[in-house]
Amino acid sequence: MFKGILVDKTEQDYNAEVKTLEEDVLINGDTLVRVSYSTLNYKDALAITGKSPVIRKFTMIPGIDLAGTVETCSTGKFNPGDEVLLNGFGVGEIQSGGLAQKALLKSDWLIPLPSALSAKQAMAIGTAGYTAMLCVMALEQHGIKPEVGEILVTGANGGVGSFAIAILAKLGYTVVASTGRVEESEYLKNLGATEVMDRSQLSQPGRPLAKERWAGVIDSVGSHTLVNACASTQYGGMVAACGLAQGMDLPGTVAPFILRGITLAGIDSVMRPIADRVEAWDRLANLLDADTLDKASKEISLTQAIDAAHDLIAGKIQGRIVIKMD
Repeated sequence: MFKGILVDKTEQDYNAEVKTLEEDVLINGDTLVRVSYSTLNYKDALAITGKSPVIRKFTMIPGIDLAGTVETCSTGKFNPGDEVLLNGFGVGEIQSGGLAQKALLKSDWLIPLPSALSAKQAMAIGTAGYTAMLCVMALEQHGIKPEVGEILVTGANGGVGSFAIAILAKLGYTVVASTGRVEESEYLKNLGATEVMDRSQLSQPGRPLAKERWAGVIDSVGSHTLVNACASTQYGGMVAACGLAQGMDLPGTVAPFILRGITLAGIDSVMRPIADRVEAWDRLANLLDADTLDKASKEISLTQAIDAAHDLIAGKIQGRIVIKMD
């Protein structure tokens, strides 16, 4: 038996609670993992609160991230005692996820935990840091180097934004952070932002083309914010889009693309090939030190996760939430 968050839905009710579960609730996997740490992403908060139809199969253990130790693996890809981590692949949506003390998964979804990271540190990074690293890699692959100009990071106080700032600063980029919580500017500057701007400068309808400023953008907001970021990106620049906190609409024009030749790159972290995952995690292990992870994360227990999910939806959470499985 083990403890986990179980989400259920009926025509009248949507309910999430911590329960004691039997292993037979875990199906459709070949590798049993004893979870030591998980984390709380915005998607997990949506799943727990029911604010968006993230979960596609009920009942469900949410949680798109986990780190833990292999107990059994029928494919032979991993051995008992191996430390592994997982992000995405539909876990927590159509397959029981990481917000429980045990998880049954497919070995093809797992990667070895980098030796430079503990399970707790990996979950302090989680999908947020992993997605931020994929965005940075996309900028690099586009040829955007630190000397080219400023990088805009939107949704800066969120998990992806916080890690994007820390990673970019570590690599020598000049970072401008856009946030709705400018009163927390000191936190963002401690992570490495050189300037903090109020999100209101980007979140309202703007002109098809604005003054060129950004060499690159990492956007987790979408909607008007993404459109305005594109409109003010330098000729030949790139915008990496990975979120939709403001909305999934794109109320803009083709002007920045055909007149300035900018690139809008979609960054998916859920179904990313294993090779990209390993590269991203190896780089994260080398770039992010313990002090950075401590600044960007807070540890809570599994029993506190449901309340924290509501706080995250309400915009009351700063940085990352790490969940320890007692």
